[in-house]
Amino acid sequence: MKKVAALGFFALSAFAASWTGYISDAGCAAKHADGSEKSIGCVKACVTKKGAAPVFVVGDKVYKIDEASKAKVMDHLGHEVKVSGKLKDDTVSISKVTMPKK
Repeated sequence: MKKVAALGFFALSAFAASWTGYISDAGCAAKHADGSEKSIGCVKACVTKKGAAPVFVVGDKVYKIDEASKAKVMDHLGHEVKVSGKLKDDTVSISKVTMPKK
């Protein structure tokens, strides 16, 4: 039974899905996943000035963003976003990024 559930999870991750989380930087990751002005400023500085890789934080899980998707998140550094795409291992391939309605 456990093998079937595990296989189902991995099969689903190969299909498109969507998640809500924060775009942060690889250095600080979940420390700046709150959307505050301070966090947004830090993430922007780390990614644009220090060259840190942007990452996608969902809860306490940090996902890498594949190279082809990085340009899609640059306008959303530090912000809460809804991401549509595919997840493989710990890397997300993003097809669409939107700001969630508040």
